[in-house]
Amino acid sequence: MIEEIKSLAEGRIIVCHGDITTFKGDAIVNAANSTLLGGGGVDGAIHRAGGPEILAECKRIRSERLPGGLPPGEAVLTGAGKLPTQKVIHTVGPIWHGGKQGEKETLSNAYRNALRLAADSGVERVAFPAISTGVYGFPKKLAASIVYDTVTDFLRHEQLPHTVFLLFFGREDAELFLREI
Repeated sequence: MIEEIKSLAEGRIIVCHGDITTFKGDAIVNAANSTLLGGGGVDGAIHRAGGPEILAECKRIRSERLPGGLPPGEAVLTGAGKLPTQKVIHTVGPIWHGGKQGEKETLSNAYRNALRLAADSGVERVAFPAISTGVYGFPKKLAASIVYDTVTDFLRHEQLPHTVFLLFFGREDAELFLREI
């Protein structure tokens, strides 16, 4: 179950918590690793819930367009397999190295490029996990302001997506996000 906590930006941003694999909008964003072959955390959960179709599409993208993997900050689109959404946008966030290797810009690019793919694909409702704030170590408080600024700036200039769900796994992280913005 996904629980809404707060609506922002005239209802275009919804802060909520729950399991992203149960989201019933047009697309979800996968906090992927550069291999696009699945992994742990959100990435593993999406691949497990979506089934082998997602992995097959990711392998095809790797072999046809990205033999070296998906660079951090970039995004690609696949179908959603067995998920209750139609599309999965895979993006790679930065690994935190103290903030001196362009991590802030890369995180912003990951969100912006995923939003661009969503808009270009006609997505009206998209859900994002908290990219890079788990095992990649990006500080959650710093990520909050970067994510909010990036998403609101994008929505200010674009009609699609109509609604962006910032979907945190735990309520505590959603509340931390709201305190920091």
